[in-house]
Amino acid sequence: MSITSRFNRLFGSDGKCFDVAIDHGFFNEYNFLSGIESIEKSIEVIVQSNPDAIQLSPGQAKILQKIPGKDKPSLVLRSDIANVYGNKLPIYLFSQLIDRPVEQALTLDAACIVVNLFFIPNQPELYHQSIRNICKLKPNCERYGLPLMVEPLVMLPNDHGGYMVDGDLTKIVPLVRQAVELGADIIKADPCDNVEEYHKVIEAASGKPVLPRGGGRASNEEILSRTYHLMQQGSSGIVYGRNVIQHENPSLMTKAFMAIVHENATPEQALAILNRKEAVL
Repeated sequence: MSITSRFNRLFGSDGKCFDVAIDHGFFNEYNFLSGIESIEKSIEVIVQSNPDAIQLSPGQAKILQKIPGKDKPSLVLRSDIANVYGNKLPIYLFSQLIDRPVEQALTLDAACIVVNLFFIPNQPELYHQSIRNICKLKPNCERYGLPLMVEPLVMLPNDHGGYMVDGDLTKIVPLVRQAVELGADIIKADPCDNVEEYHKVIEAASGKPVLPRGGGRASNEEILSRTYHLMQQGSSGIVYGRNVIQHENPSLMTKAFMAIVHENATPEQALAILNRKEAVL
């Protein structure tokens, strides 16, 4: 199977993609389990809401793939596990690739594989590990036609309160470009502090589709407005997790985001979807 055929499974005919990330349990953080205590139920709810893709770990991907029928989201497989998300960084930091990641992705019929590119202040060894992981993945992804999604993740120093994203455009842009130079087929990057400048991130990606991350939980109005403006800046979709799975109605939130991504819905139109009384819980 070629990379084009897998791209076609991941992106709609409009070239857009909404990937719901439900791989948070991979990182050994209690707070990350909020909303996905029952992973089977979480996957079932999201599948019924019909986003373009679901991002899962190797151990949970089989739950998605055993669901019968052809009409279900494509699988984006998480390929690395890291210990950088706690309120206090451990003495030893790592970003470890799973064993034979491309082989596992193909066995699980994944449409894409995702890996982090960490840039954390004063942690050059972790940054080096991330680059090494990407360099190891890329040739095998090319050989088997598997799209490689790279997640350039610029983080603040840990003393800011743990896992906190740095929205400094001057740091995000060069890391996105580096990810593309290393061979990324898709970029999953954080929004910058001023969303109206996100077109500079799109430009740095040099034609590769950019799917902004959702980050921590935000209010309905804030996240819908941000998503709309990110799409208007040229994003090819979104990768959101906690803003879906921790919402009181993940199904309607998924539909609201899908309307923005694929139908160019305004924040007000998306909010109207979210406020429907016939909520499917």
